[in-house]
Amino acid sequence: MKMIRKSKYIILRVFMPFLFFTGQVCKGQVVSDSTSKDSLLLKQIEEQMQANTQPATQPAQTRSGITANPDLSVIGDFQGSYISRGNKNFNAYLNETEIGLQATVDPYARADFFISFGRDAETGKYGVNVEEGYLTTLSLPAKLQLKVGKFKEAVGRINPVHAHALPFVDLPNAYVNYFGEEGLNDEGASLSWLLPNKKFYQELVFQGTSGASESPSFHRGETNRFIYLGHLKNFFTLNDNATLELGLTGISGPNDSARVTNIGSGDITYKWKPVIMNTYKSITWQSEFYFSKAGYTATEERKSFGLYSFLQYQVAKRWFLTGRYDYAQKPYNKTIVEQAYSLTAGWLATEFSKMEFEVKTTNDNIQPRYEQAWMRWIFVIGAHGAHQY
Repeated sequence: MKMIRKSKYIILRVFMPFLFFTGQVCKGQVVSDSTSKDSLLLKQIEEQMQANTQPATQPAQTRSGITANPDLSVIGDFQGSYISRGNKNFNAYLNETEIGLQATVDPYARADFFISFGRDAETGKYGVNVEEGYLTTLSLPAKLQLKVGKFKEAVGRINPVHAHALPFVDLPNAYVNYFGEEGLNDEGASLSWLLPNKKFYQELVFQGTSGASESPSFHRGETNRFIYLGHLKNFFTLNDNATLELGLTGISGPNDSARVTNIGSGDITYKWKPVIMNTYKSITWQSEFYFSKAGYTATEERKSFGLYSFLQYQVAKRWFLTGRYDYAQKPYNKTIVEQAYSLTAGWLATEFSKMEFEVKTTNDNIQPRYEQAWMRWIFVIGAHGAHQY
């Protein structure tokens, strides 16, 4: 037993330094390995945090000018109305659904088509028609642009704009008396020229249309005479906050008496939108007048005059108030005169939705004064381009 204990003591005395040395080495290796792993992990965490703090680079959203699918939009126009005369005073209806298809055809032309599912005001039935469908060139020389198809003609400020984009629900009396509820919207060709004027923007437009769509002033009938139109637009930047536009239009075409009707029109638009607070405040004053000379027989001509003027004030970011005055003589009898006053409150929730409420009082020298009111809700889905300024 003594020999065994002595042997163990000798073994421990011999191997203890070796075990201590190897233990220290192993311990150093473990600490070194652990520190290395911790450093690597810390580096990975730091890299990840830097990646999260930096804005992620989004892939470039490129779109070729030539695509297989056109931009598609659907616009709904729901209305409720009231009129003080007659037996049917209240009504509610989906006034129109408009489908827009727009795309670049090739590097030389763009196509725009607007299909309308509209409600007839008299019958209440819905019909389908192509409201507009035209091609526009993109690369003509000398600052020329050609448009061919069915389009809204360049009469002043209201006619080229779709009804849902206007700041009031109904159309001015004078405009309706001369051009009807649908306005001048016919098949033909339009050539515009951007004049080389360095002082201000100036555009000259010539249009010839077949007159297939009838209006109170024009009717092609069985003749070969088209409706011809010329429009001069002058746009001035007064300062950083204000712009002014002046326009002159001349129209000539056949009427329902197989004679000629000539209409001269002028428009003026002033817009104030300050650079500071431009999201919350703006003012627009727009006026347009029409003078008509219509031939009914070889010796008889009937002259008439009409105008509208409105002032729109932006009350807040989403709220607009529009007051309008209408003066209109009947084209067939200038002794019949209409005068109307209207006020429209508009709430623009977003660029895809707006609600408007309008009240209007109308008086003429034939019938007693009567009142009207409308509520309109416009909503858009899909891609819908901006309207003209």
